[in-house]
Amino acid sequence: MPREGTGPDFIEALARGLEVITAFRPRQPVMSLAEVAGATGLARPTVRRILLTLTELGYVQQQAGGFALTPRVLDLGVAYVRSMGLWDVARPHLERLVRRTNESCSIAQLDGSDIVYVARVSVPKIVTLAVQIGTRFPALPTSLGKVLLAALPPDEAARVLSEPSRSGLEPVWRPDRPDWEAELREVRARGWAMTDQQLARGIRSVAAPLRDGSGRVVASVNVNAHAAETSTDVLLDDYLPLLLQTAGEISLDFARLESVPHTVQSAGAVTQP
Repeated sequence: MPREGTGPDFIEALARGLEVITAFRPRQPVMSLAEVAGATGLARPTVRRILLTLTELGYVQQQAGGFALTPRVLDLGVAYVRSMGLWDVARPHLERLVRRTNESCSIAQLDGSDIVYVARVSVPKIVTLAVQIGTRFPALPTSLGKVLLAALPPDEAARVLSEPSRSGLEPVWRPDRPDWEAELREVRARGWAMTDQQLARGIRSVAAPLRDGSGRVVASVNVNAHAAETSTDVLLDDYLPLLLQTAGEISLDFARLESVPHTVQSAGAVTQP
């Protein structure tokens, strides 16, 4: 995250505050003042002021051994999801897909070289990796990420994948460029993606793109299964057709939502943009 902007309107204090929030990593929920300073490269007095400000605002709490984020931080991500309108559109379709497959289903979007989960309906099964809204994984070894990367021009996909992952996870599959280029070409050609224990042992999934009214890929949706319970044949023969149908229905509803004029309340008057 850049700490110095290119124009007079850049607010450095805000950038530093966001940098402190994102310094908290998976499997390290509590960090000392020194650890946050080390992770951000900021001076300890600066980090202390930021953490105390975030504590007063309710985004951070003090615990034994240091500081920890609070669930209120999720409001920042939820605000984005709600502003998109995607969750309201997708929820009934995801719930129906979960009932038909008895598997967890998720929607994700690309953020750098990672995917971030923005919607999910889960079933109570034991899985290798815990997933919730806001969870971040490297994009390339996930079916959701392959779909999103394949939607990019090849040069743009290469640029995105040159960025380091911020997930803190080391995937099983770490291909060189010729291999992942071939994989993305195949995904582009067939319109969906599958992973079989490429992110972590025991996880296999299949994903399809979600599109807006112009046909642009805005997210991806998947069915996630445990490898010990669900074979690739079941995933492709039984679940994939249901997934593709669901992706088409969500895309159609999202396009309809975009085309409807929204009522705007402004200065006591209601207007139609």
